[in-house]
Amino acid sequence: MPDSIDASDAMIDNWTKRLEENAARYQALADRMQGQSVTERSKDGSVQVTVDSRGLLKNLVIAESAAGKRMAEVSAQVMQLVQRAQARIPELLQQAMTETTGTGDQAAAEIVREAQSTFPEPPPEAEPAFPEPDRVRRFLPDDAEEPPPAAPRTPPPPRRRRPGGDEDDDDFGGPILS
Repeated sequence: MPDSIDASDAMIDNWTKRLEENAARYQALADRMQGQSVTERSKDGSVQVTVDSRGLLKNLVIAESAAGKRMAEVSAQVMQLVQRAQARIPELLQQAMTETTGTGDQAAAEIVREAQSTFPEPPPEAEPAFPEPDRVRRFLPDDAEEPPPAAPRTPPPPRRRRPGGDEDDDDFGGPILS
């Protein structure tokens, strides 16, 4: 019986050692990914985004050169760059996993698959079609006609007193009591 107890103790010690080694490798993977980020920049350099390893936007830079663009174009460009940056996270995770846990680890491989489903490749870039902006904004009901332009307002002429008029006259064209 003592041999089986010693064998059981050795087996438990071996499991414990492997669990501790796995925990250390996963902690190294987590530490490595913690500091990772991905930066993407637009072709013209007017917009740059940085996301962290969880896919969260950490930095957004819009250059002065974007001032001439329509806001709809700039916002679409920001979203497209964020998606491109997020789509690179599984690649970073795969690289970190190869260096820390190895490629044969099933749990780490599942983490990469999860990241790939969370951050899929963005759709191919296409020029977004934005309608021409309205030159004049009108806030009238649809069935209302546009009011005519207002004539410039001129002050009323000064009031004149009639020469030799009666004080009871009050400029109303005659006495109040007749």
